[in-house]
Amino acid sequence: MADPIKQFEIKPLIPIKMNDIDLSFTNSSLFMVIAVFVAIFFLFYATRKKSIIPGASQSFAEVLYQFVDSIMMENIGIEGKKFFPLIFTIFLFIACGNLIGVIPYTFTYTSHASVVGGVAVFSLILNTVVGIKKKGWGWLHTFLPHGTPIIAAPIVVPIEIVSFLSKPFSLTVRLVANMMVGHIMLKVIAGFVVKLKAFGFVPLIFICILVLFEAGIAFLQAYIFTVLSCIYLNEALHDH
Repeated sequence: MADPIKQFEIKPLIPIKMNDIDLSFTNSSLFMVIAVFVAIFFLFYATRKKSIIPGASQSFAEVLYQFVDSIMMENIGIEGKKFFPLIFTIFLFIACGNLIGVIPYTFTYTSHASVVGGVAVFSLILNTVVGIKKKGWGWLHTFLPHGTPIIAAPIVVPIEIVSFLSKPFSLTVRLVANMMVGHIMLKVIAGFVVKLKAFGFVPLIFICILVLFEAGIAFLQAYIFTVLSCIYLNEALHDH
């Protein structure tokens, strides 16, 4: 049976090195580019002929739009509308990475903390900038909630700082762990399916069901990542 961990190995496709810095174009980079082009191509294709009675592609694009819009309205409110393009982009980037990785012989770039962590850290920096721009120095109350006794500040402030800085970590670990565990499970079970040829199509049907289940988990994780990003942005926009 092939090593189930080997599928997460990053391989350079176009080696590029500047002094001691490795800037190689890797398999991870390739599938990130593919995901971006797939998302852009689909949205352009789906909206090329806008119709009152939409076709299948336009309907699906509108469902995605309304889905992300409902997430933002529930977790941020009308004030979050101006951040819709960013949240929609994050959702598509994560969802495409998760779903493309379910296809055999592809690469799941969302299984690497460097990719997901980069998006999560960017989200944290954005939330910080938005909070400071909206509240000024009052944003520092994030670390000392209203009503907290000053005498409790030496305890509350460090806890709130750690909680604030741990947000990208929680976003990253949740997604990466789910993607890795799911793909390892599929790889291991697929290895057994190959050895169960005597049972006909039954093992193949079982693995197809597992692939569909993993695709559902992939979409769910993109949804959770988007919801948490909206919740963190809501905290930057509104007092609690």
